[in-house]
Amino acid sequence: MTTVVLFRDDLRVTDHPALHEAVSHGEPVVCLYVLDEESPGIRPLGGAAKWWLHHSLTSLAADLAALGTPLTLRRGAAGEVVRDVVRETGADRVLWNRRYGGPERAVDAGLKDWAGENGVEAHSYAGNLMFEPWAITTQAGDPYRVFTPFWRACTSGPPPREPYPAPSSVVPAEPTPASDALKDWGLLPTAPDWSAGLARTWTVGERAAHDRLDDFLDERLPTYTQDRDVPAKPATSGLSPHLRWGEISPHTVWYRALSGAENPGKFLTELGWREYAWYNLYIHPDMATRPINPKFERFPWPPLDDDALAAWQRGRTGIPLVDAGMHELWETGTMQNRVRMVTASLLAKNLLIDWRLGEQWFWDTLVDADPASNPHNWQWVAGSGTDAAPYFRIFNPETQQKKFDPDFVYVDRWNGRQEGVESIVDLKASRAHALELFKTL
Repeated sequence: MTTVVLFRDDLRVTDHPALHEAVSHGEPVVCLYVLDEESPGIRPLGGAAKWWLHHSLTSLAADLAALGTPLTLRRGAAGEVVRDVVRETGADRVLWNRRYGGPERAVDAGLKDWAGENGVEAHSYAGNLMFEPWAITTQAGDPYRVFTPFWRACTSGPPPREPYPAPSSVVPAEPTPASDALKDWGLLPTAPDWSAGLARTWTVGERAAHDRLDDFLDERLPTYTQDRDVPAKPATSGLSPHLRWGEISPHTVWYRALSGAENPGKFLTELGWREYAWYNLYIHPDMATRPINPKFERFPWPPLDDDALAAWQRGRTGIPLVDAGMHELWETGTMQNRVRMVTASLLAKNLLIDWRLGEQWFWDTLVDADPASNPHNWQWVAGSGTDAAPYFRIFNPETQQKKFDPDFVYVDRWNGRQEGVESIVDLKASRAHALELFKTL
């Protein structure tokens, strides 16, 4: 019996439930990655994400080769590609780790239907979230609308399953199905190649993810709670892109943190916030394009100021903390979390530019932008999401600067103090105007 294992946003061999199950039978396995930008509703990747994906697939292919099997690459609508590979290899079984976005679930449901009609086994597993979204409900059976009771419900039930070990070897299918050449996919930027800063900042792949986790647990977790909001300090885990691409599983991070730290609670809550974002995407598949709170469908966005949007994107607002954050984003493909909230708040509430335009910019420039966390966090800041008291939270970047970067260490690092550049917006007046508009809802 030959098994096809689908790799998607789970580019690892450790704690990969579908791969673990396939290998446990001791029979041939086809390891398949499909770059699907053709199935209905699938969101095409942004530029920074494509850069990461190229290097992550390179790393995964090397890891699988060390286990004795190749990684097969195909491009196209996933349902059609998988059917082709099953026919080519005579596979009897298709396994994958579950996905939670609406279009992705539709693709996977279609695959299960086809498999059932054609005598092919098809099974999916919980590999990318610790808590399945449909399993976490209120006593009345409704979804949670606030994070704290959601996370309390998660952590008061059975704990996450423990991680599976990496296989010691994988039996390859014979003959091996034909594979695309990764370089032919054109994932890396070329004209111009703007990725030098990403390469300086990140080491991509499963081994790098585990190394980063080790370093965080040893060096930074003890001071995480007090330092996590200070943008000049390397206080956070830096695991978000590795989790986004599944180079490490949340289960692995969870148990390593529990076993290796005296008080990992705040850090584990951040893993919970990731779970909550995916929970909300499962409930609201159109979260990137429609407000979770339907009242915000009526928000009176003014006509778009293209110059203001461009100034925000390029770090030329004249507001040092915001501009530093946008420069950090362009250089590294990431941004410190508190600064993300400040930059997003300025766009959506002071500049009154539709949060969806900010979400799209982050989607293209963040290496860790995923279909859940990116829109979920933008909606939280914009006030249209799951925050219990959303509209009057407007981050003042000058106050945030004084509190979290008083000596301008972060700002100076990213060249945020630009002489002669005046702020493009009056923070006090724009805040008052935004509050008046929010009250109309």
